[in-house]
Amino acid sequence: MVLLCGRYEGVDERVADYLADREISIGDYVLSGGEIAAAVIVEAVTRLLPGAVGNEASTQQESFTVDVKKSMDGADSTCGSNGLLDYPHYTRPSEFRGMAVPEALMSGNHEEIRRWRRHRALEKTLRNRPDLLEGATLSAEDQEYLAGINRDEREKQRL
Repeated sequence: MVLLCGRYEGVDERVADYLADREISIGDYVLSGGEIAAAVIVEAVTRLLPGAVGNEASTQQESFTVDVKKSMDGADSTCGSNGLLDYPHYTRPSEFRGMAVPEALMSGNHEEIRRWRRHRALEKTLRNRPDLLEGATLSAEDQEYLAGINRDEREKQRL
């Protein structure tokens, strides 16, 4: 594969018409050159190749993942994104500069953790990419949760 990186106004249209197989857009914005866009494509594709990521199961549950596969040990993921943005992640220590990891994640209750992750994914998607909710697979619980967020927002606006 060869990625041609135009500069400023792109490449000569004859290249697009007669030499290139296809044109690719990485988003609704303009860059000064195609080098960064090419790096984004290389990164996004390469990490899906076997062996490119240390733990292959890590690529099975991420933002935009629609079909959550079983991890290497056969255990199901705790919260498939089903087309939503991924939930927030936390590392150690459990408290850093007075900021604690959410209690639900420290509980050890797998159902509570699953629900927390799903709710945060819904909130993040609603806030940053509400367009993704239109095509997402939403359960009745998801829809009820989003309706509650919308009610809360309307109430805040009234005050």
